[in-house]
This record gives sequence, structure tokens and C-alpha cells, in this order.
Amino acid sequence: MYFYSMQTVLITGGTGMIGQALAKQFIANGYEVIILSRSPKRSSRLHLSYAKWDIEKGEIDLDALVKANTIVHLAGEGVADKRWSVKRKQAILDSRVQSGNLLVKALSENKHQVKTFIAASAIGWYGPDTPASLQDGFVETDTPDNSYLGNTCQLWEQSTAAVASMGIRLVTLRIGIVFNKKGGALAEFLKPAKFALATILGNGKQIVSWIHHQDLCKMIQYAIETPAVQGVYNAVAPNTVTNKKLVLTIAKNTYPIYFPSFVPSFLLKIILGEMSIEVLKSTNVSAQKIQDAGFVFDYPNVEEAIIDLIK
Repeated sequence: MYFYSMQTVLITGGTGMIGQALAKQFIANGYEVIILSRSPKRSSRLHLSYAKWDIEKGEIDLDALVKANTIVHLAGEGVADKRWSVKRKQAILDSRVQSGNLLVKALSENKHQVKTFIAASAIGWYGPDTPASLQDGFVETDTPDNSYLGNTCQLWEQSTAAVASMGIRLVTLRIGIVFNKKGGALAEFLKPAKFALATILGNGKQIVSWIHHQDLCKMIQYAIETPAVQGVYNAVAPNTVTNKKLVLTIAKNTYPIYFPSFVPSFLLKIILGEMSIEVLKSTNVSAQKIQDAGFVFDYPNVEEAIIDLIK
């Protein structure tokens, strides 16, 4: 149960899948919400407004910044939206680093009342599973993987690290695969399921660290409202799942009869290129730290999450 707050939250990436759900939740719980957008529009909803920023030009609406008590920084190009060309990889990196740099610069150069800064990161920080991670899960103190996503996440987190030295409580959430009704990863898994196919990727043994979008939104608000929460936390459900189990769970909750099929690794590499490395990578990530901080998941198990989202 959330307590009502007079906080004003400034959201970047607020027009995205998670940002929209988060704004709706905040408003329902008594927050004023300002969404930063390159093309701000007039809002017809109470307690919701839009303000302009332009990452490439280094511009941000300072009036919006002055009003905010909290910043939730979600901005960034979708990692899985397009095939990874050299240009696309640079856009993914720049959208994260440049936006973080812009916020830090604005906070350091202007008067404001921001007390809390929630920064998105991703479990791409971690590499392929090791014997230790398979047993206990990757934890927040583990070093970043020396890969494109590992390096991107490291630079992403570095772009907002200076916030902590300004006396602002910084919480960085390394987010797993987010399941949402309106799109994202679940929509891709559902495409073959609609034809009664359960398409298992590679050998299907790779571990997927996931989170229900409702738990992610709840976790962000919990981080805002819990002063003891500070630093880096993995935003994943406590019970990870193999790709095979995930696909079969989706299939059986979509149609009573389905046909398992395997998509071989070599074919994924042809179709997805370098992105196939991440699709086939097993990454078992621990949620223990956020649970130890008192957070309780509504959807700790994949079956109940899938049933909620599909049914």
C-alpha cells in the first residue's frame, strides 16, 4: 500500500511502454508527473504535463526541473527494436549517455529541489553465466562484461554517477526482460504462440532474468519512497526461468494444444546478427538485494505473471 505524496516526478522516456505505465501509477498515488519529451504536447489529464528537452542540442526545460522533487530517468533507444548495425549501436549508446550527461549538467548548474534520482540500467551489465552465477545469480557488485552491452551499461551508469556527489540519493536499477501486455519481449514470444507453436531459441537452456512491468513500476515507486534504498539494485523477479520453460508456459496459456519447435542457434545468428549473442546468452541474475531492502514482488513466478498478462 503506497502512501500519498505531494511529490513532483520528472520522467525521461515517459512516452515509452514503462514510462506510460509508471506515469499512470504515479498519478493514481497522488504524484504530479512531468514527462520530458522532444515534442511536448498539451495534456488533458489532471496531474500530468509535458516539458521539452532535446538531448542532441543539450536543451532542457528548466522550469520543469525546478518543480521536480524526483527524477526517473528511463530514456534510451530500444535495444532490441532493430538489427544492430554500427550506426544503431552508436545510437543506443548515445541516447543513454548523452541524456544522462544532460541531466547531470542541468542539476549541477541550476537551483533545484531534487532529492532522489532513479536511473535505469540493464542486466546487460552481466556476462554469460558462470558456475557461481548459475548457483547464486549475478549480484550488483559483479564487474561489467567486456561486451557491447556490458560496456554500454557501464557508460550508461557512469553518465549519472555524479548525481550522488550532489547530495541527491541515487538509485540505479539494472532491469531484466520486462513483460508487458502492450509490447516488448512478450509480444515477440506471443507471435508464434498464436499459431500454436512454442518456438524455443537455441537449446532452450539459457536462463532468462525477467520482471513483470507492474513489479518494475512498483519497485521504482518503492525506491522513491524508501530512503534506505540507495545504490545499485537488480530489477528482476526472484525466480528466473529457462527459455524453454518460458516459451512452453506462454504456449500452454495461449492454446490448449501446441507444438514445441527449436530455432537453431545458427539460424538466429543469420536472422539477428550480433544481437543473437544476447538472445542465446544465459544470465541468471539475483533479486536478493532488493528483497532484503523490503520490496515484495506481486509476480515472483513466471507462470502467474504470464497468466496475468495473457488472460
